[in-house]
Amino acid sequence: MISIFKVFNPLNVLWLAILMFILRIGYIAHVPDKLEFTFVEPFARLLVPVSYEYAFSPTANVFWAGVLVLAQALLLNYLVNHFNLLGRPTFLPSLMYVTLTALFAPFMVLSAPLICNFLVIWMLFKLFSFYKSDDAKSTAYDVGMIVAIGSIIYLPYIFLFLSIWIALIVFKPFNWREWVSGILGYLTIFFFFAVFYYLNNRLGGFSHIWAPLGSKFPNRININYYNYLVLIPVLLILVLYFFKLQQNYYKSYVQVRKSFQLLFVIFLIGSLSFYIKAEFNLNHFLLCAVPAAVFFSYYFINANVKWMYESLYLLLLISIIYFQFNTF
Repeated sequence: MISIFKVFNPLNVLWLAILMFILRIGYIAHVPDKLEFTFVEPFARLLVPVSYEYAFSPTANVFWAGVLVLAQALLLNYLVNHFNLLGRPTFLPSLMYVTLTALFAPFMVLSAPLICNFLVIWMLFKLFSFYKSDDAKSTAYDVGMIVAIGSIIYLPYIFLFLSIWIALIVFKPFNWREWVSGILGYLTIFFFFAVFYYLNNRLGGFSHIWAPLGSKFPNRININYYNYLVLIPVLLILVLYFFKLQQNYYKSYVQVRKSFQLLFVIFLIGSLSFYIKAEFNLNHFLLCAVPAAVFFSYYFINANVKWMYESLYLLLLISIIYFQFNTF
């Protein structure tokens, strides 16, 4: 499987669609009777003045989620090849993204974090362009607006604002105007949002939008650890990725090294920003799928022992399908 996707062949799109169906077949067989889909935060509900939460049947919900995942996989693949992050054209990023978005049942349905992954990919196009940009003020402003839009869809996305400043540190010499541009971009969207609140006589509650940001980081989360055994091959691949990256780090171009630093920061932000939501939901970690897919791709494209990397990926596939049918 890995050998097929290592080559940049347009026919891999067909294999990708087939694999996506196979990875979701266990969930489709046990799909719940009702699936709720909410793609804006409660404070932005007035922007969508119709009832849409159960507009899709469960089967349609899973189908459209798969369509979005496939589109995002192809966009991510284009991003990685455009900036030459893996050293050669390949279809591995799309394969890894489709695989990672099937790890858990909440990943396979329509959700706000899934929608936000379009914004994550869009942001990465902008942030990676800092490296060759003489003046990044307009780009930082654009990314600030993207983060604001993402915050309206899914509030924890607000933490990705930090990635703008970190990207400026990584890619550019310090320029305070560029740092302020990101803030202005974010404030622009929420200025118009405040006007919308005012026109609907709700301006008094505008400041409550950010109240969840004051939530304390939880000391404990109640989860069934048996359901997370699927992460064992994921963690193993991540460890192997870090070893490969360490071996080849100084052999890579400066832009590639800096890009992987930024991806790691985004991965950490996505991992740690779950706590401001009242209820812990696994679909939050879809925000980590984009950088994780690039990490996985880096390992597999640089792995030399075929039986080992093919077996490792096969183990991951089997684990995903097995735990879809066995939820303990």
